[in-house]
Formats: sequence, C-alpha cells, structure tokens
Amino acid sequence: MSEHVRVAVVGGGPAGLTAAAALAPQVDGTVLVLERERETGGIPRHSDHPGYGMRDLRRFISGPAYGRHLTERAERAGARLETEAMVTGWAADRALEVTSPRGRRTITADAVVLATGARERPRPARLIPGDRPDGVYTTGQLQQLVHLHHRDVGRRAVVIGAEQVSWSAVLTLREAGCRTVLMTSEYDRPEVYAAFDRPGRLAFRVPVRTRTRVVAIHGRGRVEAVEIEDLRTGRRRRVPCDTVITTADWIPDHELARLGGLRLDPGTRGPRVDATLATSGDGVFAAGNLLHPVDTADVAALDGRHVATAVLAHLRGAPAAPRGVALVADAPLRWIAPQLITPGGPAPARGHLLAWVDSYHRFPTVTAVQDGHAVGHTRLAWPAAPGRVFRIPHALVRRADPAGGPVHLGLK
Repeated sequence: MSEHVRVAVVGGGPAGLTAAAALAPQVDGTVLVLERERETGGIPRHSDHPGYGMRDLRRFISGPAYGRHLTERAERAGARLETEAMVTGWAADRALEVTSPRGRRTITADAVVLATGARERPRPARLIPGDRPDGVYTTGQLQQLVHLHHRDVGRRAVVIGAEQVSWSAVLTLREAGCRTVLMTSEYDRPEVYAAFDRPGRLAFRVPVRTRTRVVAIHGRGRVEAVEIEDLRTGRRRRVPCDTVITTADWIPDHELARLGGLRLDPGTRGPRVDATLATSGDGVFAAGNLLHPVDTADVAALDGRHVATAVLAHLRGAPAAPRGVALVADAPLRWIAPQLITPGGPAPARGHLLAWVDSYHRFPTVTAVQDGHAVGHTRLAWPAAPGRVFRIPHALVRRADPAGGPVHLGLK
C-alpha cells in the first residue's frame, strides 16, 4: 500500500507541528505529520509545569497546554496528523516506510521534514557502574510515569545533572510526593541559569553539589543508595535514596536520518544543515532538537516556522542553494549549528548560530577565522555555559569568503 503527499513531517512535537501549521495553508496538497506516540505535542505534553511558549506564542503556559495549542493550530491550518505511526526506514528518496495499527505502507512526498527531536541518555549509556535495581529513570520516563500513568516513583531521589530539565525533574518528583535529597553536577557551577538555580534551591530545599559525580548505584530489588565522588578531593560517600533520575546528556533521535544516508555532524550527531535547514538529501529538511540537542521547546518551534520558507521554495522548483562555507567549532565549543552558511545569503533562524560549550565564560569573545585570517569577532554580554545552548550572532561570519575554506569559531 502506498500514498503520496506533498509534504511529510516526521515528528509531532513543537518543531514538526509548527512547520506543518506554517506549510499547510500554502501548499497545494496534503501536509502529513507522522507521530509515533498516541498523541501529538512532543515532550511538553508530559511536562506539567509552566514555562512554555514564551518565544513563539508570547505566552507563559504549561507544557500540556502548549502541546495542545500547537496541535490545534496545525489542525486548523489544514495539516493531517496521524498518531501511532512509526517511520521505520526509507523505501527510496523521500519515500518513507510507515508501520501503524492500520498496517504497513509507503508514503512518498515531494518534501520531507525530519523533526524527530532528541532524548536523554539512560543510565547504561552513561556507564554508571553498580547494581541494576528498579527506580532509575530519565526525566522523560519520570514525567510519563507521573503525569501520564499516575504511578508512584519513591520517596527520596538523587538527580544527576543540574540543567533546566533537572529542575523540571525536581518539580515532577515533588508532585509525586518524592523529595529530592541531592542534585549533582560535574561542572564547577550548576548548568542552569541563576534565575532558576537560586530560587529552586530555596523553594525546594535541594542541595546542589558541583564537581561531583555518581560513581555507583546500589540496591537489590530497588535503589537503596548512590555513591558519589568529589572530583576535587577524590573522597566518596554514600547517599541513601530509593530513586535516581538521570537528566540531560542529550542525543538526537537521528536513526532515520542515518538510515536515509544523510550526512551527520560529528558534534551534534544530527543531520548537517545549512542556514535554511536543508540537509544533504534533495528535498529533505530538518528542524528542532534533532539539530541542536537540546534547546527549549519554543526555539524548536521557531525552527519549524523557519524551515517552511525553504520547503516552499523547493516545492516551487527553486534551484538548491549552494552548499556554502563550513563552520567548525573549536574547543571549548563542542558543536555549532547550522554547520554551513552562505556569506551574503539567508540567515539562520532568529539570526543566531547555536553552539554548545564545555567550560564557563562570563563575558565571552567569539572569534571567526578563515584560512588563517580573522573574519570577525564579538564580545557578548551573555555567558557561555555548559548545559545550555550558547547563541552567537550570525553577523559574525557574514564577511567570510564564499570561495574560502572552513570558518573556525572559538572563544577568547
């Protein structure tokens, strides 16, 4: 069984739904969103706390309300949303193999938008030794257990990580009647913004230990304790608990991109894209946290809005843009997105390059060097900090030579 649509969007989270809402009114044909879960909305639908929609909706609402709003907007725009539809592979270029309770079929499209998002690494991928008891979850698993299935998760929790999503886990634990007795971070300071860190510590009385890592989990049937190590002194101690939450440490859901033979970026591990969010595949685009794991839901949504312009140009038969000049992230930058820019061409979403850093810089100076010559530098008023996306003005690389070599971005 096969079906042809004008645009196939893989992933019904903020990026995919927003892309569909922007495309459906302007496309002569079907815009189909394929979502593997029972409901669209993505991660926000089981993040039952406020903080969503500030950048794209100019509102401050809860995750479930945000997911519902984006779903309704895509439906009103005329997009078709199909849930419980797993895209398992590619039959050919822009031909997706789909499995659902309704059977197996192939969907061909004139354009494909990949918006499959990102996920946290679970305990096995983090190589935390010790026993293998129950009670160890990622933030996503925790939120689904509490908000969707209304399950009990324990009484004393240790949260590994001190990013924004780590405090989201604390809020979920609190709703479930579980006290967070410790939050750990391997960095010199918590990764989350100070506006969240200090009020969080005071409001929830959560001790945060920096330069600390969990080196073992102990317990037979259920978690009984974790063993933590002070990275400055090497001293270790046990912390009694019955629940462990592994937060952050994101990786994109890139399996479909990899199966499709798209070129991947070694830093983000997501598809390599230009400023329009076009991948190396003809007529295949990508958006959201598949490209920058991980940014906020509203930034992912704005990616979806941004990619619509390039998708529409492709559908009109516009020639593909030149691949442009490569951007290279030099330490302490870990990755940069997008990875290709065309000097004098279109700017990336919101006029910013997105990056990830491995060390804290309060007032960073970002440099751009091409073929041994400086093409730009700027001192920024916001910090570059581990655990959150660092935004670099696209104007920094506008003077790059379109015929030159890669542009190296670094911090002074």
